[in-house]
Amino acid sequence: MDSNTYENFPFRTVLISNALPVGIYITGIIVMAYLGWVFAIIFLAFILSLEFRVIRSHCINCYYWGKTCGFGKGQLSAWLFKKGNPAKFCIKAMTWKDMIPDMLISLIPWITGAVLLIIHFRLIILVALIILVFLTTIGNGYVRGSLTCKYCKQRDLGCPADNLFNQKPT
Repeated sequence: MDSNTYENFPFRTVLISNALPVGIYITGIIVMAYLGWVFAIIFLAFILSLEFRVIRSHCINCYYWGKTCGFGKGQLSAWLFKKGNPAKFCIKAMTWKDMIPDMLISLIPWITGAVLLIIHFRLIILVALIILVFLTTIGNGYVRGSLTCKYCKQRDLGCPADNLFNQKPT
């Protein structure tokens, strides 16, 4: 195992790494609210269902279950669910198809915002779309590349996401 990994991530890392998705979620909800609050609430329910799926299906089997992972979900999972089997964490290879629900968190409001801009230009929507692109690309790259995955013990033990994003050339 890499000696540059965290047993428990620093609070600052957890705070920054959670500010990113919260920023993406809030920005997306704002865009969806321009369609109507029903759409914003449906979008929020979608986000919450994906977050629940992660802590219920993945975090229970992670090395960080009951510990402070880079996103704090290991402790949250331990508060809500029994520990799973760490051997199951890498049982299934992750594919780009598996990433579609996560990508929809940014794509749904982005496409919605683009259509809304065509129908009726609003500066707030344009700014929200720019923020959404920034957070989804540069923000995610920074959080995952510099703050979390780089120091994750589960990555060293085996991580389907790491295997997907950092495929070795054949």
